Amino acid sequence: MPDFVTVEYGATGASKSTNDMGMRAMQSRAFDARNSQYLLIKSPPASGKSRALMFLGLDKLANQGIKKIIVAVPERSIGNSFRSTNLTEHGFFADWTVSPQNNLCDLIGGEGGKINAFIRFMQSEDEIIVCTHSTLRHAFDRIMSDGQGISAFHHCALAIDEFHHVSADADNRLGELIRAVMNEGSAHLIAMTGSYFRGDQVPVLRPEDEEKFTRVTYTYYEQLSGYEHLRTLGIGYHFYHGNYLTAIGEVLDPTKKTIIHIPNVNSQAAMGDKIKEMNGILDVLGDVIEIDEVTGFQLLRTHGGNILKIADLVTPDTQQKVLSGLRDVEKKDDLDIVIALGMAKEGFDWIWCEHALTIGYRGSLTEVVQIIGRATRDAPGKNHAQFTNLIAEPDTADDLVRTAVNDMLKAIACSLLMEQVLAPNFNFRTRPSDDRFDGVARPATRIDLLDAEPTIEITGLKEPTSKRAVEIIQTDMTDLMAAVLQDSQVLRASLIPDEFPAETINQHLIPDLIARRYPDIAENEDDVEAIRQNVVARRAVLAQLTQASRQEGLPASEDGDATDGQKAHAQLLKLTSKFVTMPELSIDLIDQVNPFQQSYEILSKALGESVLRRIHQTIAETKITISEAEALAQVPRIRAFKEQHGRDPNINSANPIEKRMAEAHAWIRAAAIRRQREQAA
Repeated sequence: MPDFVTVEYGATGASKSTNDMGMRAMQSRAFDARNSQYLLIKSPPASGKSRALMFLGLDKLANQGIKKIIVAVPERSIGNSFRSTNLTEHGFFADWTVSPQNNLCDLIGGEGGKINAFIRFMQSEDEIIVCTHSTLRHAFDRIMSDGQGISAFHHCALAIDEFHHVSADADNRLGELIRAVMNEGSAHLIAMTGSYFRGDQVPVLRPEDEEKFTRVTYTYYEQLSGYEHLRTLGIGYHFYHGNYLTAIGEVLDPTKKTIIHIPNVNSQAAMGDKIKEMNGILDVLGDVIEIDEVTGFQLLRTHGGNILKIADLVTPDTQQKVLSGLRDVEKKDDLDIVIALGMAKEGFDWIWCEHALTIGYRGSLTEVVQIIGRATRDAPGKNHAQFTNLIAEPDTADDLVRTAVNDMLKAIACSLLMEQVLAPNFNFRTRPSDDRFDGVARPATRIDLLDAEPTIEITGLKEPTSKRAVEIIQTDMTDLMAAVLQDSQVLRASLIPDEFPAETINQHLIPDLIARRYPDIAENEDDVEAIRQNVVARRAVLAQLTQASRQEGLPASEDGDATDGQKAHAQLLKLTSKFVTMPELSIDLIDQVNPFQQSYEILSKALGESVLRRIHQTIAETKITISEAEALAQVPRIRAFKEQHGRDPNINSANPIEKRMAEAHAWIRAAAIRRQREQAA
């Protein structure tokens, strides 16, 4: 099955080149904002966030009156990215040094010992510590309860990696910790994340806190286009019936360096025993012949006779030894495959990984982007990266189809997000009016590809009125698009176009979501409208450009005289000089475009008509209003209808009697599913 999306990049080497202080492009951009007390760095995997933090932290220690740097990561394996690093040999003024007793991610023992080590650090003259989010939370609670209070963090700089783990929700302990540190007044905060968007759509920070941050944004497209070796990325969704082990061999190439993420034990795709699933994958690959005593890696002989080194991060008994072995992986031949459950996602750094194979649906779009990031590291000889999602195709005969369909919608949202995240950012501005009345035809909308970010002029585009709205448009659009694409109301409306015209999505549902997401501007109708127009314009323009390039099937560049800037931005969308101008665009026309349509059509190619019809029907079922008594009274009529016509009544039927029977049938089916879940619980 071909990939749904194939992206080609420029391979310019720009994102990996360094300046005279040893800083890459993103790191230099972050260092320019080093004097900010609160700094938010939004940058994709492998762009160098960990080293950027080292540059920033050392400057704060030397020049900004900060006494301690506290680095917190979501899991122990990520702590390796912040180990001691020689920076002076590349031109910086100091080295990043973490003493062994202060690298709590490597410290052996339980949480209690790490908490004691953290408190010892706070009472010592040591300057740098690395720990997990969990250790930081528990140590903070201890410090607060012991009477030291928030003053213990006076003149400290707190660096939070994968900052999207924070939440504005009052029950989020990390979020409360961040707010307490910010209220202390003297502490600095460096927040780092690949996506400033949470899958549960709860804001990461409260608006009043978010306004205090200086933002540094480095896009996925800038990162990948600036690599030396990686040129293309493929994104594919493959579907199976029944047990995924019967289909995994079709998408798992043992010659590719691969990370396999098996499904969560509570997901529909899981088989009930994670160890058996892991062993089942090994059986598909070949036979395990021994286990390396040093690394814990399993040595497996494939059916073709080759020997593979496999890191098992699923089995609890050997997990710590394998994690230790992974820290020493440097050469391409050191490792072939990683099999993981909840690990090896954000922050996991194995540059040789070519294929991220994920089994089961992922409801969090942030998680999907993080997983893709495992394969999009640049490495010599690696010119293609692949993300594959192996997911169950809903069976229309299955009573649990509702769950499968809901998960299918998540997959559709993921496919939408991929094109948004991986595309070059476009700047949008209002096209100047033409009042010449000289009979000369107005030129088509112009796309300027010479700038770092292409600029598109659109007639009638509203300008934001506040600094806050400008900031959202400049730095938050990818994350806002993720929120739009995952919103349940937008999903439902997008998939029932006969009942919900595009204008309903664009002019009502999207502005409502913007107001909920940014309550600090919700009362400013002009700003909400300006942000809304940017959301729909970005999606519609990208869809139009991509569709045009696919129809033409053109190479990346036909014009031998094209500038490097034109070529770089032409890579993804296969644009040539003939696409530098487009037909006249106006916001009124863009509002008539369904923002889901293109990706929905792409995904539709992989699904049968019956599945797509079932998706539509299930969405429609969510609006049914019927009493239990009426539904049960319809049962004899439903049976008679099926005997006569050989099918179930159609919920989209023009016949009101048949439609009502179908609604009753859907209600009964949903009630049966609820009973099954209650019994299972």
